[in-house]
Order: sequence, then C-alpha cells, then structure tokens
Amino acid sequence: MTSYADIVQAHKRIADKIHQTPIIESSLLNNWLGSRVLFKAECLQRTGAFKVRGAINILSKLAEQDALPEQIVANSSGNHAQAVAYAASLFGVQAKIFSTEGVSAVKAQATQYYGAELALYPTRLAADEAVYQASLATGTLWIPPFNHPDIIAGQGTLLLDALEQTGDVDAIFAPCGGGGLLSGTVLTARERCPLAKVFGAEPLAANDAAESMRQNKIIKLAQPPLTLADGAATPSVGEHTFPLLKTLDGIVEVSESDIAYWTQWLQHLLKLHIEPTSAMSMQAVVNWLKSVPRGQTVLVLLSGGNIDHIKMKQVWSKDYLCQLPSL
Repeated sequence: MTSYADIVQAHKRIADKIHQTPIIESSLLNNWLGSRVLFKAECLQRTGAFKVRGAINILSKLAEQDALPEQIVANSSGNHAQAVAYAASLFGVQAKIFSTEGVSAVKAQATQYYGAELALYPTRLAADEAVYQASLATGTLWIPPFNHPDIIAGQGTLLLDALEQTGDVDAIFAPCGGGGLLSGTVLTARERCPLAKVFGAEPLAANDAAESMRQNKIIKLAQPPLTLADGAATPSVGEHTFPLLKTLDGIVEVSESDIAYWTQWLQHLLKLHIEPTSAMSMQAVVNWLKSVPRGQTVLVLLSGGNIDHIKMKQVWSKDYLCQLPSL
C-alpha cells in the first residue's frame, strides 16, 4: 500500500517538472458562506489537471532505476491520457492511449499534440480490454489512471503542495473518480494536517464509490454513467484506492443540477476555466459547513480545467447565476 513516505519521495522527484499552482479565493463566496474557502487551482497545472503528477512520478521513478519501457499504454477518459502523453514525451518514450469515442475533443486533441497515438473504442469496457491486450507486448508498460501505488503517491503531492501554501485547514475536499487523488489526499492529510476532515465528492449518477463504502466492497457501475463530471465517470474504484477511501470522513453524492450550478459559479467567481468534476466538490463543502460553526477554513482541490464547447453548452443550458450561493 502507498505510504506518506512514498508521497514525500514523489514530491521531491517531480518538483522541477510541474508548476506550483496558486491558491485562490473569493471574498464574495467567503462572505456568503461565512467561512474561508481556499482553492488550489490545479486547473492551471501542466496539461490542465493534477493527473500529470502521477504520470511523471511513475516514469521518473523508473528512470532512476534505469528501467524505462520501450512503450507506454494507458486507458483514460481524457486527463490521464494527456498526462501520460506529456510524461512520455519528457522521457522520450512512445505512448498509445486507449479511450472511448465520446472522449472530450479538447482532451483528445491535446493527447495527440503531446505525441501519443490515440485509439478510440465504442465503450469503456472495449477500451479497457484493448489496453490490456496491448500491455502484454514485450517492453510495454501499462500506466493505469488511478489504481497504482506510484500514481497514488504522485497525486498525493497536490495536497502536500497546497498545505505548504495555506498552512493547516479545518477540512479538505476533492472529487472522486477512481480514487487516486482522494487516496493520496487522505494519506497526506492524516500525516500533515491530522485534525482536518477529508471529504470526497462524486456524481450521484456515477456513485460507485459511495455505494462501495455502503456495502464495504468494490461495486462496479452497471452501465456507463451520463454525467457532466466526465472525469469522475470511472466504472469502479480499485483495490489500491478502496482501502484508503474507507478512511475518508465521507463521500457526498452530487446531483447533475448541483454540478452545473457550482461549475457556473466557480467559473464566474474565480475567473478560471474549471471542469465540472472539480466544481462538484463545492456541494460537499456546503453540506459540511451547514453542520459546523461559522468561521471554518476549508481547502478545495480544483483538479482540472479541460472542458470542451459541447460540455460547456450543457453546463450553461440553464442559468444558475441568479441563485446566490448560501448555506
């Protein structure tokens, strides 16, 4: 299992290869909610998302061991694809990405721009089977999007960076897809900021993590989910992430209307290009703030900012800015 020591090593390993993204806040939002909400703007990271941390960590570690593969393969709905493509280019390794035909056009174009070959399949299951078959070739490394100790360690560096900027906070919030970011986050939090609560947020329409927590076993979605938060549309968490997710203080299931609401408001207030997957964490923030005294300091990990015009049209199909945020 990944340890905090692994995250510290990953932090040293990738420090000169990533951006130190800023902490941003909105005085209006703070006033409306009666607490201070700090946002780690990882949407400004290289490739536009936190995923590059894990991908660079796994390849940097292999480079240290003089064990880089001849080819990398990966399966992804978008952000991990870009991260692997970018990391592979840093180390001069060929990469092939397996995804679905419904992948975001922005993420697909960026993946190819970084030099990776992109293979598209009708379903996530078909793409997953194809990447498995490709991984059997000699000299090929399969980098999964979340279910790997070195990926979890790399993602855990996001909170480590954030807490170096903010100091201790009362609660930490991040989105949950396969659980790589949240797993690294809860590991870092328990060591670096042990009094802080740590919560995840996932779409109600893709709530496999919450259902897995309720049943105390990994539950897989019966069919591909329809959600604005495409970065959290994974079919299930993994055997590496699930034990760590069980140490969270909770996972909040967020409706599609609330995902759209907070995407609009965060884009408006923070003046950042923020993915719905990132924005949905704010509903978990509001739910928690209703149960505690005013004056809290919370940290929200804005995991990415890659959103194409089709998704933007869906998000803005109804105007939510006439409804002010409140508790």
